[in-house]
Amino acid sequence: MTLILPTNYHAIPQIEQNRVNWVPVPQAEKQDIRPLRIGIMNIMPLGEQYEINLLLPLGLSVLQIEPIWIRLDSHQYKTWERGHLDDHYVSYAEATKDSPLDGLIITGAPVEHLKFEEVAYWNEFSEIAKHARENTPSTLGICWGAFALAYLEGISKIDFEQKLFGVFELNNLDQEHYIMGAMDDAFLSPQSRMAGMSDDELLQARDRGKINLLAHGPESGYSIFETTDRRVLMHQGHPEYSSSRLAYEVTRDADDTSVSLVKNFDPANPVNRWRMHRNTFFHQWLRYCYTHISMGSGG
Repeated sequence: MTLILPTNYHAIPQIEQNRVNWVPVPQAEKQDIRPLRIGIMNIMPLGEQYEINLLLPLGLSVLQIEPIWIRLDSHQYKTWERGHLDDHYVSYAEATKDSPLDGLIITGAPVEHLKFEEVAYWNEFSEIAKHARENTPSTLGICWGAFALAYLEGISKIDFEQKLFGVFELNNLDQEHYIMGAMDDAFLSPQSRMAGMSDDELLQARDRGKINLLAHGPESGYSIFETTDRRVLMHQGHPEYSSSRLAYEVTRDADDTSVSLVKNFDPANPVNRWRMHRNTFFHQWLRYCYTHISMGSGG
């Protein structure tokens, strides 16, 4: 329905160009509408440019969404405009001071090659993730965010010799699931990662009753899964990516010998063939968060 944004937010022209409605914060405060407060821990490089990739699918929801951008005090944000971070981001403590979050999204991060404990902000990150797991209806991890959340559930990460890079088909494993039931039997999703969770470990975790496996691809493995209590949802791909974002990464990584040629995607003609997956995935996740809040079971 509508995003709640400050009037000086840099991506408003892009949001309007994509026909997503928005209202300024003062107007939203006057309305008798309880917005869904969605925390977004954005730890992507050039993070302000990345934000639109999440705002577009969130803004297509029938609900009114208030994005709460969350920063990590122990992260340096080297590629960011400092003013943007100071103006639009708050700490997790500030975000949850007066009311709990209705959902939390954790993005990817360029630290896939590191062990989790070697990541400078790991202690702060893990404390937030553990708090959110107990106090937020659902935490959604994307790419490295998914790896990190899975690791906190006891599932190990494996590093790849070559980057899994391109657009790959995934098979729907649970057509009665609250998200997967709205999706096709097979669908496409971008992958852009140098690591992932082992299929064998994921199968073992499923057999122990720790996780539900939701989507699998012959090249990308088990890409979507969740904890059995449905408090944590993990997508190892990048469903939120625009075609221009994926094309940018092809150019960025052109001289990196560890990055294989992008598959099933032409950066010179960047056709988006996964938009419906993106929109459905986020829409159904928001619906799940809203349902739990409306039922009074949000923690």
